[in-house]
Amino acid sequence: MTVKLIVARHGNTFEADEIPRRVGAGTDLDLVAAGREQGRKLGACFRDNNLIPDIVYTSRLKRTIQTAEAALEEMGVTRALHRSDLFDEIDYGPDENKMEMDVIERIGGIAYNAWEFDALMPKDWSPQPEIIRKNWQNFARHCEAVHNNQTVLVVTSNGIARFAPNIANNAMDVVPDKKGKMSTGAFSLFEGDGGLWMIAYWNKKP
Repeated sequence: MTVKLIVARHGNTFEADEIPRRVGAGTDLDLVAAGREQGRKLGACFRDNNLIPDIVYTSRLKRTIQTAEAALEEMGVTRALHRSDLFDEIDYGPDENKMEMDVIERIGGIAYNAWEFDALMPKDWSPQPEIIRKNWQNFARHCEAVHNNQTVLVVTSNGIARFAPNIANNAMDVVPDKKGKMSTGAFSLFEGDGGLWMIAYWNKKP
């Protein structure tokens, strides 16, 4: 029996005229109006494409919870939100809530590009990639054991979502580069059956 796993990135937390900061697990921002609209667009897309989730997981951060709530409201369904620290954004340590120029100044351009392009993380950020990958693999097994023949929605942040392809056998064919980044308000669809997971599509905008 196939499990459909939707991994969605939360909506915008900064206004269009704001300078974004590196917002991680230690900075709990609300969505801005545009972010709530992105959540509604996700819900409309799921409804119109027969992807209404049977169960919904979020992080413990408001931006993921509010995105999920907006999507569910647009779908016209009620689901309990299962809030898990597995899907909390990365804790950026001394770089938490800093502008990107400040992050580059502290860690250096080589380390910054290693994270941006190759998902190689500075040592003082956490959890480290090997833990995030293992969390996704364990969650995929959990989905097959507990959510057989169901559609599962996970709303998380980019730092966590970019490692989700590690559960899939076709990741190198579908994810366009090592960045593996998802846009705000975008989603990806995975399908799992008998321990074999495939990405149906990646980083789809509603």
